[in-house]
Amino acid sequence: MFEFLFKRQGEKPGKSPAAAAAKPAGKGAKGVADAQAGQGAAQQSPAQPKPSQQEREQQAEQLRQLDGDETRAVEFILRSDFSELRLAAAEHVHSRAALERVHGAMRNLDRRVAKLMQARLDAIRHHDAELARGQATLAQARSLLQDALLTPNHVAELDRKWSVIAAPELAEEFAALRTRLGARLEAQVQLQRAMIDRLAALRALETAGLAAPELAAQLENMAQQQEAALAAPEQASLPRTLVAEFGTELGRLRASLATLEQAQAAFAAREAALAEWQAQPVAELQADKLRQSWLKLPALPQGAAAGALQERFEAWLATLPQPERKPREAAAAPAAAAPTRAPKPPPKGADQAFIDTMDALEAALQQGSLGTAAELDKTLKDSKGKGMRLSAAQAERLNHLRAELKRLSDWARWGGNVSREELIKTVEALSTQNLPMAELAKKVGSMRERWKALDSLSGAAPKSLWERFDNACSTAYAPAAAHFKHLADERHANAARGEAIVLEANAEIARLESGEADWKHVAGTVQRLRLAWSHLGAIDRKDKKRLDQQFAAALTTLQGPLEEQRKSEMAGREELIDEVAAIDPHDRHAVDRLRDIQARWQEHARALPLERKAEQALWQRFRAACDELFARRKESAHALDAERRAHEAAKEAISARLEAAAPEATPATAGKLLRDAAAEWHAIGPVPRAHEARVEKRYHEAVAKVQHHADVARRAAGLALAGALRDKLRACQELEDSLAQPEQHVSSDDWRQRWAALLPAGAEVDAVLDARFEAALGALGGDRAGYARLLEANRATLLQELLRQEVANGIDSGAEFARERLKLQVEALQSSLKAGDRHGHKGDRSGGLRQLIALPAMADERTALRLEQLVMRTAGEGK
Repeated sequence: MFEFLFKRQGEKPGKSPAAAAAKPAGKGAKGVADAQAGQGAAQQSPAQPKPSQQEREQQAEQLRQLDGDETRAVEFILRSDFSELRLAAAEHVHSRAALERVHGAMRNLDRRVAKLMQARLDAIRHHDAELARGQATLAQARSLLQDALLTPNHVAELDRKWSVIAAPELAEEFAALRTRLGARLEAQVQLQRAMIDRLAALRALETAGLAAPELAAQLENMAQQQEAALAAPEQASLPRTLVAEFGTELGRLRASLATLEQAQAAFAAREAALAEWQAQPVAELQADKLRQSWLKLPALPQGAAAGALQERFEAWLATLPQPERKPREAAAAPAAAAPTRAPKPPPKGADQAFIDTMDALEAALQQGSLGTAAELDKTLKDSKGKGMRLSAAQAERLNHLRAELKRLSDWARWGGNVSREELIKTVEALSTQNLPMAELAKKVGSMRERWKALDSLSGAAPKSLWERFDNACSTAYAPAAAHFKHLADERHANAARGEAIVLEANAEIARLESGEADWKHVAGTVQRLRLAWSHLGAIDRKDKKRLDQQFAAALTTLQGPLEEQRKSEMAGREELIDEVAAIDPHDRHAVDRLRDIQARWQEHARALPLERKAEQALWQRFRAACDELFARRKESAHALDAERRAHEAAKEAISARLEAAAPEATPATAGKLLRDAAAEWHAIGPVPRAHEARVEKRYHEAVAKVQHHADVARRAAGLALAGALRDKLRACQELEDSLAQPEQHVSSDDWRQRWAALLPAGAEVDAVLDARFEAALGALGGDRAGYARLLEANRATLLQELLRQEVANGIDSGAEFARERLKLQVEALQSSLKAGDRHGHKGDRSGGLRQLIALPAMADERTALRLEQLVMRTAGEGK
């Protein structure tokens, strides 16, 4: 009935026989496809054979000869048919272009090689990225070298960036740049330290007691050092404040050089005069003349050295002999005849109070208290004007003290002007400091007080300085003045708003007294007015007391009736709470009654809001009563929820047990494990509805995981048995091939040892293969030629049975067997239709395989490969 299938059909135009043969046959029209594929079998090339062991050895030899040549390694990988050889050759591929080429070719062919290539490409890209980051960091380092102002935090940031960069090839260049940056930082440190030391040394010169020429030389040397520092490459790192302070100190010391030279010249002149007088004979010296000469010498500055020199002079003067007075009688003898005159009274000199005042004046001058010294000098002038006559020593001392007072006053006037200049600069800088207005006003006031203090200490300032200072203070204080004016305007505005609030409160009182006011509106108005008053802001003191009294009186008038109304409202809320507490929780209409009470509560709350504290307390009690009612109603529901949670925990435990047992699952244990878990799962009750989907999903995933591991173990065992069966079948075929070659000598002991070393392939097939092996081994020592003829005679049977098993297992036999396959398929289809079974039986296929491997027959290489393919497919899948 299927003869039409064997009729030759015309080929479609434009389609070659090879293309027709390459098209896979579908399940529904397998016979037709095989028939079409068999029409040009003679012209078609045979199927590509599986790579042999000889080709593997040849490619392995080619691999050994690569000798690290990357180009040859790439070509070998692209041509090789063996994955382990490709992986070994991939060790020689390192360049980006070669890696990309191999990765593109092996991406869908050899996962291990592609993964290795991808890893190396990722490493190259990472290295390139690190190099780019390193180059950017080097560029930043070069930029820092060119920057005039290098700071340590910039270098620290550079070090932090470099610490996370892995670029060894750039390390040497970065180290060189970093060394230069470190040298610049070290130079900056040395320059700043030298600046600090130089400023300290400059300040120490003032108290060093050096001679004027030596001091001038020291100042010139320090000035040259400062100029060299300011011309240094790292001069930008010097603190500007230190530079300015050094310039100020240097200018001040240079200005004091003239005074120092005069003082030292006066000291030297007095030292020379004293030495000259001490060298003269004592008899020629007169104390009065020496004292007058001493006073005519240049005045000495105040200080310990001047005092010591004066004490030396006074002590030496005291050692001189005083002139002797002639006796009164001897003087009066020649003039005995002359009339007698009364002697002139000697001068009394200053009294003790005047001397004490001079002592106080001297002490004030030594301490630098010019104000006190000026007052004492004025007292001395007043005392001397009353007719007091001073001795020569007292007059000299007073003149010396007044000269010193004048000198210090001149210095104080000069210093006061310098201080006034500094005050003016400080006041002018206030406008740039963004100070708070209160602090700004305080600082301007303190500056004016300091100016007044300078007037009392160093005299009145020049008019030009006073005008500059006054203008600077007015300019600096202008923002504060504007700010305080703005605050005053705000206080006036706040007072106006307070008046408006009081007026609104009085208007609400008028509406309340007329009976037109709404209590909710009254409550809202009271709250709003109270909040507005609290946010009113500052008001002048003269207005605040009056407005506070008016607002308090109006608020008291409003709150009196409001509080009475709220008391009655609170009583109504208490009744609602009692109604909730009286509801029977078991009543089926309990929830409806509760909702009605809640609606009434909302109506009361909207009609008149209570004070926040009272409202909150009542609401808490009302909510607690409602919660208690619901709690008693949900008590049973909670018990049910607890049971569902227990069910959830039990099901989660089953899923966890399956997940833990999945890695160790085998085909033998997986079935019982899953059956027990399913029975236990279905015996457990329901879980919480919210977690049901998650619990079910976890259980099914655990079951799938166990089945997956069992399938993997089953496939692994099947592949192991199939491999063992293939090895034994190959050994039988090799032994039978050796029997067909009489000239080949075969040792039965060697074959028995080889056979014993093979792994078992299963009890059923082991018995079949052992019998076939023993039969061939028996023919080896017996009728070898007869057994060889038997092998040759069974060749056709082997081909026929092999083709039948390939058809039964759905394995392609090749284009040359297409016609025979079609006939067998038709026969199988007819027999299945007659028997009423459209599906093959696993037992028939496994029995056919045992018969096939038990059949001793000669087989060429193509037939042996087909037989191995059938064995691996059938035995590997457990068929």
